[in-house]
Amino acid sequence: MRKITVSLFLVLFLVRSASLAQSNDSIIIAAIQKEATENSQLEKLAHELMDGVGPRLVGSPQMQQAHDWAVSKYKTWDITARNEKWGDWRGWERGISHIDMVSPRIKSLEGMQLAWSPSTGGKAVTGETIIVPDLADSASFQQWLPNVKGKFVLISMNQPTGRPDYNWEEFGVKESFEKMKKARTAQTDAWRTRISKTGYNARTLPVALEKAGAVGIVMSNWSAGFGVNKIFGAYTTKIPTIDIALEDYGLLYRLTESGSKPKISVRADSKELGVVPTFNTVAEIKGTEKPDEYVMLSAHFDSWDGGTGATDNGTGTLVMMEAMRILKKVYPNPKRTILVGHWGSEEQGLNGSRAFVEDHPEIVKNLQVLFNQDNGTGRVTNISGQGFLHAYDYIGRWLSKVPSSIRTQIETRFPGSPGGGGSDFASFVAAGAPGFSLSSISWSYGNYTWHTNRDTYDKIVFDDVRNNAMLAAMLAYMASEDPAKTSREKSVLPSNSRTGQPGRWPAQTPPTRKGGQN
Repeated sequence: MRKITVSLFLVLFLVRSASLAQSNDSIIIAAIQKEATENSQLEKLAHELMDGVGPRLVGSPQMQQAHDWAVSKYKTWDITARNEKWGDWRGWERGISHIDMVSPRIKSLEGMQLAWSPSTGGKAVTGETIIVPDLADSASFQQWLPNVKGKFVLISMNQPTGRPDYNWEEFGVKESFEKMKKARTAQTDAWRTRISKTGYNARTLPVALEKAGAVGIVMSNWSAGFGVNKIFGAYTTKIPTIDIALEDYGLLYRLTESGSKPKISVRADSKELGVVPTFNTVAEIKGTEKPDEYVMLSAHFDSWDGGTGATDNGTGTLVMMEAMRILKKVYPNPKRTILVGHWGSEEQGLNGSRAFVEDHPEIVKNLQVLFNQDNGTGRVTNISGQGFLHAYDYIGRWLSKVPSSIRTQIETRFPGSPGGGGSDFASFVAAGAPGFSLSSISWSYGNYTWHTNRDTYDKIVFDDVRNNAMLAAMLAYMASEDPAKTSREKSVLPSNSRTGQPGRWPAQTPPTRKGGQN
């Protein structure tokens, strides 16, 4: 009789404990949703970061300003935060870019210098434009090369249309659209062959032209959308490299090709700042029961600087900052320590997160889970298991507590594949830790905002970002509360279809701790 009584008591105790846990989960989840909806700080944070600080190129003063801003902001929420040095980089600050066609008529052109481009020294440089010609071979190119002295050299193909394909599909006759695509493919192949016959590639050609006496490199890296170009880094060390919008680049190209000998005037101010320290920003809410186990939120902080880095990765940054703010307010005493990493130099090869993994093996070893967001402003619609065999067990369990309005939008793939090094979660996956990407719906990210001059505040879709902040906070809460430690068992990868060799998990790659030099 006593055994039966004790067993019954134990069953009732366990049922009551489970019921209380479920009830508490519901309370916290509801509080997260209420705080995110009724007291959102996203618009304010976005204004301060994108409009106030601006783009966050690694090694720039704006990057340092952003790190300091984030630490200060976390402190206003009573969250411990620090800037943690991970390496050094080439310091550079963008200045004024002004580009004008001065002959055969006057026209201001839309364009800007590339990151790390040399300055024109506070004055305008004027020169005629010239196109890389279609020559027989590299020997012929070497003979032609002296012609660039004193000139701006156009090194990009002249696009046959500035209309994106969807515009052709909507308004064009099918035959006309197909004709354009065929001609564009042939032109693209011919231009690629033209450049290869010089004996140089996209990285080395500007340097060769610089050595031959060109006064500037002119390119147009069109991103297949209206008015949008991708803006990366310069390879020249003495003369400016500028990107001109498709519409104005086409004008220059046609005038040059027809023998009109257009001239442009370029002022490209910038400052070389020497080698500067670079940082990650790390904030934490200390755990109470398992302080040496960690739940981590993750987003890279740096950006290219064609725009203001609003969707790459300002929105990921906002998601994780807002999630931490909400958690501190409604869940201030988590069981496990909750960390957030705002990484530097993701754009140059995940350098900040790789350095963190290398510098903090104790955190990686005891990491319950990491969630990373880095693909635009859209609501999260996919979570993959990244090759972890039992990811379904715990992610599925956590997602089941997320409100259906958020959960039903999300497709899950388990165990999935570890994939490549597309963003910072890969730094942790390569070290064997369960890192996952919160993957978003597109909002034309690839064409219009990813690394472009149009990646600006106005492209943020705040309802979707708010959705993601709620999701990140809820997942962090559930991961912190889960009594079980997550499994790190990996799935067996399929053989490589091309080589027949067994599939391999990505290897841990050391960060480039000093860089930015051409």
